[in-house]
Amino acid sequence: MQSWPGTPYPLGATYDGAGTNFAIFSEGAELVELCLFDDEGVETRVRLFERDGFVWHCYLPKVLPGQRYGYRVHGPYDPASGQRFNPNKLLLDPYAKAIDGNIEWNQSVFAYNFGDPDSRNDEDSAASMPKGVVINPFFDWVGDRHPRTPYADSFIYEAHVKGLTQLHPDVPEDMRGTYAGIAHPSVVNHLKNLGVTAIELMPVHEFVHDSTLVEKGLRNYWGYNTLNYFAPHGDYSSAGDDGQQVQEFKAMVKTLHANNIEVILDVVYNHTAEGNHLGPTLSFRGIDNEAYYKLEADDKRYYTDYTGTGNSLNMRSPHSLQLIMDSLRYWVLEMHVDGFRFDLASTLARELHDVDKLSSFFDLVQQDPIVSQAKLIAEPWDVGPGGYQVGNFPPLWTEWNGKYRDTVRDFWRGEPATLGEFATRITGSSDLYQRDGRRPVASINFVTAHDGFTLRDLVSYNDKHNDANGEENRDGESHNRSWNSGVEGPTDDPAINELRGRQQRNFIATLLLSQGVPMLLHGDELGRTQNGNNNTYAQDSELSWVHWDTADVELVEFTRRLAELRHNHPTFRRRHFFSGRIAKRGEGEGLPDVVWLSTDGSRMEGEDWNEAFVRAMGCFLNGDAITGRDAWGQRITDKSFLIYFNASETDVEVTVPSHEISMTWEVVVDTASGERTHAQPGDTFVMPQRSMAVLREWSEADAVPTITSSISVISPSPTDQTSMS
Repeated sequence: MQSWPGTPYPLGATYDGAGTNFAIFSEGAELVELCLFDDEGVETRVRLFERDGFVWHCYLPKVLPGQRYGYRVHGPYDPASGQRFNPNKLLLDPYAKAIDGNIEWNQSVFAYNFGDPDSRNDEDSAASMPKGVVINPFFDWVGDRHPRTPYADSFIYEAHVKGLTQLHPDVPEDMRGTYAGIAHPSVVNHLKNLGVTAIELMPVHEFVHDSTLVEKGLRNYWGYNTLNYFAPHGDYSSAGDDGQQVQEFKAMVKTLHANNIEVILDVVYNHTAEGNHLGPTLSFRGIDNEAYYKLEADDKRYYTDYTGTGNSLNMRSPHSLQLIMDSLRYWVLEMHVDGFRFDLASTLARELHDVDKLSSFFDLVQQDPIVSQAKLIAEPWDVGPGGYQVGNFPPLWTEWNGKYRDTVRDFWRGEPATLGEFATRITGSSDLYQRDGRRPVASINFVTAHDGFTLRDLVSYNDKHNDANGEENRDGESHNRSWNSGVEGPTDDPAINELRGRQQRNFIATLLLSQGVPMLLHGDELGRTQNGNNNTYAQDSELSWVHWDTADVELVEFTRRLAELRHNHPTFRRRHFFSGRIAKRGEGEGLPDVVWLSTDGSRMEGEDWNEAFVRAMGCFLNGDAITGRDAWGQRITDKSFLIYFNASETDVEVTVPSHEISMTWEVVVDTASGERTHAQPGDTFVMPQRSMAVLREWSEADAVPTITSSISVISPSPTDQTSMS
């Protein structure tokens, strides 16, 4: 086969319309062979003679999109010194843009003989390995634009490509569980109806179904076992995996953008699917083990593991860092995604041992003109020492706020002495983010996520029920901060079911009206259950898929109305923390931006916060205190709000404040009864146990609202919009 020298950049296989350039990094290699495979699996080897800066490269004219390929890398096999080269193992290109096929688990894909980790196995793995695919990089992006929704206006929906669409009755069968399914009008319209501004997709980088799961008849459903950081997962393509998955993914993004929905990817740059020293040799390990992985300093046979999965990428290696940054830029520039959620992000900041806020990774992201402009969301923990870093990421980043999740769960299940921290969390967690100049939007607020109970299960189970995972219920988190409302699992008791419905509404209302960025787990608005399984990582089945046919339509509408209320009122989308400053509209003395209220209508005092038995309070949000200006330079104001929370086991009488805060109110949210419509200063009303009410400032100029009693939310009036002064 004719081979030209080609160029060392870009890495990967790059088709230019006439032929394909191949380039792969390996510092320790002595010889590199490019292996091309035809449709019958016949292999043709092309030796790479050119090497620049440890990048081996060539250009093959007339090699077209659809060509399947891999590499064989020659060099020393000496695990004790960290070198694991073995040309008998076909290796995937770390920069492959598409991957065809799956791993066949057998001895050949392991570089040692089973039972003897220090031995060498020379069986050829090519027949058992997936192959990289040369792709057609061209796509019609005409008309596409990034929505670029500000964080403060964002509403994130965490979703699984397959789980969200596999059982959707309106999605054609051949499109279910795919990128095309996500882009189907029925799914897009559901997201738009909810007011979602961004869909956060669980891992779509090509990932591996672990051999231990395959042996049990299970699959890696979540996808947190990455094989390649450039290729979209082929199983999620309805059109095929010979490069069609790339085109289908791009079409999905373009469709979502056309509907003003951003695409955020959950990315796993902290470890790979090759695992520890007992894992297979699939790609990085056989290309340059020392460059890509962090090895134990005293014995390089073993891998440093901060993730609980066997290995961690070497964040001191410029080649690992280049791989991550090249991947991030590729997904923004070529695939048009809008942001990333970084799994176990603390691992990315470990250069030596400790988590370093000034690590090279953060420096590279900060100065990169492309990546720095994307949405960057950290899961700010890992399993290594000192790995829990909530509140400690650099100013450019937002974070999954695990403390918000824990506190809100504790409050609504009635844990004592949670009032103070609950108030801090729903107002943006200033204790975590204010000290380094960040704002409330640094907090990605969530009550549930893929890892743990669904919202319905959170109010239905005290204990996990993970027997289906085949680990005798040992896996998954045991401390869930959940409460089953009196009975474990399903029940026919109408009182308990009513209470569970109310608790779900409490959580959704709290989430959507807290300062910060709300994130909802897919299906929580539908009342989705996993039957108490809080660790469905291996459950690629109806247990974890969304059942659209059993949707709680009233809960869907409740969620939609709450999102609409949040969207219409900047009071719930503040760009700055509360400071206690006085703000006023027109004449008068003005009021603080936030006032915490006892149920008798008076201000909360220091001792009120410290009473362990107190589980009810109110909060006044001053609509005059919205900081910011509109496009014409005018100061933005809004209506004021009263929010009452009652997490106790008894009904509580509430007195509407009548002194400083003397306004007429309309009830816009009541998670319990929905019977009351208006309240005057000094009025009293009873809040049922475990309920929440939101009152909005009202005047005669406002249209008379109508109650949708089944969901306890008052429809917005025609004048329910931001006002200017």
